[in-house]
Amino acid sequence: MRHVSRYIIGIVLILLGAGLFLNEGQHIGVGTIFEYYWASIFILPLGLFFHWLYFSMTAPRAPGLLIPGGILVTVAIVCQISMLFDAWGSMWPGFVLAPAVGLYEFYLYGSRSRHLLIPITILTVISLLFFTVFTLGTLLNQLSGRGPFVAIALIVIGGYALLGGAKKKDYLK
Repeated sequence: MRHVSRYIIGIVLILLGAGLFLNEGQHIGVGTIFEYYWASIFILPLGLFFHWLYFSMTAPRAPGLLIPGGILVTVAIVCQISMLFDAWGSMWPGFVLAPAVGLYEFYLYGSRSRHLLIPITILTVISLLFFTVFTLGTLLNQLSGRGPFVAIALIVIGGYALLGGAKKKDYLK
């Protein structure tokens, strides 16, 4: 349960930092929250719910729940980034990646059928190719010239909470 709360805190800090970064000097109200964070409010919880259903089950588990879970979590992340950075034109390859993520989770926790790796690889390569072509230049242009340190600090701390906060011994349990 400690890991879940750490992830939630990390996600909240990243979203707050991104909101401060993008709305510097503007008033943030309830309408603005729904306008910018609809993906995190509506889509992400549904994807996490599918994951919770799978991981909370006792044997036998239904790995098919991970396909819509992976798709919805990926779509929520793509939509959230697109809303925060107004990057719909360069983030669309994430929608191609979404089924690959869902199928890969199914592959990892399911029967490990090698045949699933074919569509996973094709979708991932196509998505990464388009991300590279469309996203790299756009994101670099949008991020250059901005420098509110509080927002960046919140994003870094949230990322640390998500990726680096657990000790090695926690993984061994």
